Amino acid sequence: MSLHPEIKKLFDTFPASDPNEEIKVIPEEARKSMNAPSIPLEKRVQVHSIEDKKVPTSEADIPVRIYTPEEKSSYPILMYFHGGAFFSGNLESHDEIARPLASVSGYKVIAVDMRLAPEHPYPAALVDCYNVTKWVTEHKGELNWDGENLAISGDSSGGNLAAAVSLMAREKREFTITKQVLFYPSLDLDFSDISRYPSLTENRKGYGLETDALPEFNSFYLSGGADPNDPLVSPIKEENLENLPAALVITAEHDPLRDEGERFAENLRKSGVHVETKRYDGVVHGFLGKWTHLDEFKDVYQRTGEFLNK
Repeated sequence: MSLHPEIKKLFDTFPASDPNEEIKVIPEEARKSMNAPSIPLEKRVQVHSIEDKKVPTSEADIPVRIYTPEEKSSYPILMYFHGGAFFSGNLESHDEIARPLASVSGYKVIAVDMRLAPEHPYPAALVDCYNVTKWVTEHKGELNWDGENLAISGDSSGGNLAAAVSLMAREKREFTITKQVLFYPSLDLDFSDISRYPSLTENRKGYGLETDALPEFNSFYLSGGADPNDPLVSPIKEENLENLPAALVITAEHDPLRDEGERFAENLRKSGVHVETKRYDGVVHGFLGKWTHLDEFKDVYQRTGEFLNK
């Protein structure tokens, strides 16, 4: 399916990329545009309350933002790990996504502002996401957690972190993740052979996120010497996926990362994990927030809420 007309209209205004130009990303500069929310504050979904705080962990004090959808005595909790290729994104850039996740699902959403590369390469972001999730389970009363439902979610690189936290939680057994939601996740940081996933070739250029930029983006996360074949770096490399949380995997047709998300879902399914998948046609990577006002894509939050509440 071709790009949605509204998306194509915008993309047609972008200058064509130079195939001979060397890709060079300066994180501080890239963050200026990548961290800009697409929805003005006054037009974002309203929730009962929003609280910013810092969670003390053994590594650092990690900022979080807590979204309470309505007033009641207890809540299921959804951890949310933002995307941004491990080097960008923050609580503000993804506020427009966390709000509807809370409103539609009824879960109290806790968004994590993990430490970012290259200042803090792997495993800093993963450790932060795991430690904050553990902190949540240790502060049941303060958060009015129902003590039963603890789901995790993330988009793009945040989907990688969510999948990796699930693997860590299974091994450490310090708490139990009940469900995981992965939005167009980045699950394979090994780019030695891009032919493994046809979408890396089919969607190589012209759809916002470009295949040729991915190694440069992810190099910041890997700069501390991380092995892209380590399942905690590339969760799709994990061979044993048994006893992991039920998963909802959302992908986009015109996304270089589409096929690794769908393959991971199939791997989970083959391991006996309950999996639901949805590919949104005509749309690109990173469509939450940016394009969810369009009729074809706005049900993604409702779909997520239904999965979480089954």
